[in-house]
Amino acid sequence: MNAYVAGVGLTRFSKSGAGGPSYPALVTEAVGDALADAGMSYDDVQRAAVGYVFQPSAAGQRALYDVGLTGIPVVNVNNNCATGSTALMLAREWVEAELSDVALAVGFEQMTKDAMSGSAAGVSTVDRHLDVMRSRHDMADAPMMTQFFGHAAEEHMRRHGTTPEQLASIAVKNHEHSTRNPLAQFQEPYSLERVLGDKPVHGPLTRSQCSPVSDGAAAAVVVSERVVRHRGLTAQAVEIAAQSLVTDTTSSFETGSMIDVVGAPMTRRAVDDVFNRAGVGIHDVDVIELHDCFSINEIISYEALGLCPEGKGGVLAESGATTYGGRWVVNPSGGLISKGHPLGATGIAQCAELTWQLRGQAGERQVPGARWGLAHNLGLGGACVVTLYSAP
Repeated sequence: MNAYVAGVGLTRFSKSGAGGPSYPALVTEAVGDALADAGMSYDDVQRAAVGYVFQPSAAGQRALYDVGLTGIPVVNVNNNCATGSTALMLAREWVEAELSDVALAVGFEQMTKDAMSGSAAGVSTVDRHLDVMRSRHDMADAPMMTQFFGHAAEEHMRRHGTTPEQLASIAVKNHEHSTRNPLAQFQEPYSLERVLGDKPVHGPLTRSQCSPVSDGAAAAVVVSERVVRHRGLTAQAVEIAAQSLVTDTTSSFETGSMIDVVGAPMTRRAVDDVFNRAGVGIHDVDVIELHDCFSINEIISYEALGLCPEGKGGVLAESGATTYGGRWVVNPSGGLISKGHPLGATGIAQCAELTWQLRGQAGERQVPGARWGLAHNLGLGGACVVTLYSAP
């Protein structure tokens, strides 16, 4: 049985620590909007998968208690930055397995600056990744994730001639896209000079090339084809045409490449699986939401997803092929860099953006004639989810 996204909801993403709503309030807003979009009530929901990274155990239940106390199964999901898409995958699988006709996928986060600092001590979830980095680089006084991706950027520059300007062009593009998104954390354009001249973080990466610390929530109502027909949702239900979740293999670590450590092999395996299942390819896709946690990861992901040959991601970035008027529009929402990155919410926020795009409801961000949308959601430690959506 096929699964469809019948309704989506998304709060505005905002700077953490700014005195915003509690996480139950964020979830109530996102879920309420998703249910209203689908023309349903919480009583229609039969199961829920709720994703988050930094909240305590069983926060998924507490997040939904203010929505309703109906006694449905609630499964808590934590898969690092791929959490939201993993929750969506569970909802899709429940529907496809006919365990549920209406499933809810939720992602949320309230973050702190310390949340992303990481630690090099003890047995970490990224200890294999650290082993590779330590074997080639000294540990620096910088957040661990910025060190991983900063070294990946240096390696890409060394191997392929990628320039600082090409890296910075990713942030310029995504900040320009977010000026069209009223729910984005940042809503002003950034010049290339501003990005290059921003505070250095690690290696060639400046602050403007790194996703911010964010709060926010997102929700999606996933339904069966039977519900789509019976409730008259054909005109708005976006099909989840194919989806793949993978984790690391030896290929992430055996080469010693930091590009491999930060997930390129996972991305290649996941997207190949998705396209093989769906019988389409990257050139059929119109709009892409990908995991630009750092500018270099958008470039690496261009190559791993097949938008360009290996080593040509920087050239593609500055060519204009990944913005309006180009071959694809990548991260029309502003992406993680400018829309924001509340970890648990990110994958479902990608779902919301692509649902609006494929319905033709994205307003100023609309990609003309969009029929196929691709989402790429990556978490080190490690998980990668790639999801292909088709228009109603």
